[in-house]
Amino acid sequence: MSTLDTRTQCNSGQRGEVEQSFISHLTELRDRIIRAGASVIVAFIALVYWSPDIFRLLARPLMQNLPSGGKMIVTDVTGSFFVPMKVTMAVAFVVALPVVLYQIWAFVAPGLYQNEKRLVVPLVGSSYMLFLCGMAFAYFVVFPAIFRVMAHYNAPLGAEMTTDIENYLGFVLTMFIAFGVTFEVPVIVVLLVRMRVLTIAKLRQIRPYVAVCAFVVAAVVTPPDVFSQLMLALPLIVLYEAGILAARLFVHHEGDGGRGST
Repeated sequence: MSTLDTRTQCNSGQRGEVEQSFISHLTELRDRIIRAGASVIVAFIALVYWSPDIFRLLARPLMQNLPSGGKMIVTDVTGSFFVPMKVTMAVAFVVALPVVLYQIWAFVAPGLYQNEKRLVVPLVGSSYMLFLCGMAFAYFVVFPAIFRVMAHYNAPLGAEMTTDIENYLGFVLTMFIAFGVTFEVPVIVVLLVRMRVLTIAKLRQIRPYVAVCAFVVAAVVTPPDVFSQLMLALPLIVLYEAGILAARLFVHHEGDGGRGST
């Protein structure tokens, strides 16, 4: 057999191995997606019976601040059915999120170094808990305050405060995502320092810009009153400082300037 034939067979064998490896990765990815989706569906089926109660729980901050006799309305024929279903699906996703994150972790873990594996687990766990804390902060603190302020604005106008359930759902989901992401700031800061994208000294240096960005984001996301904007901007600034502190404690980064004064 000639050298050319040998090289051709080797190249063909390598291409076959690459294709087989690629197909096996696709198969594993498909299986992981199916398992993640199945976990959400199982959680949804387990919760769907209580979907009206779940929606009433979601609507409680608004209902408690409506005037006497106030109520929510339905402007879409199918809204009274599909809106509680959407709320239940969102809750099911949050409940099943640990399983979803585990499937993602199981797929990418073989390609990570040992030190990266040790880092991923606490980061993912803390991200999940912080996101839940952000949602809880929005539900128990922000929503009552916003609806109380809105009711105060409506009273002098003699306007009746009410809303369509579809619009209410869109509003609360936006706020949940905004505050959930806001509470992820410490994790993001730690990752930026860990990956050496920014140093702790640089993070301290850009504090004024972060504060300005926090108020800009709050002005875009929250209703147009100063009180609501402060309720998003101030936690964002505080969490940024917490992220710097966490980076000093948990990230050993040479030359990060972490021993200076704050």
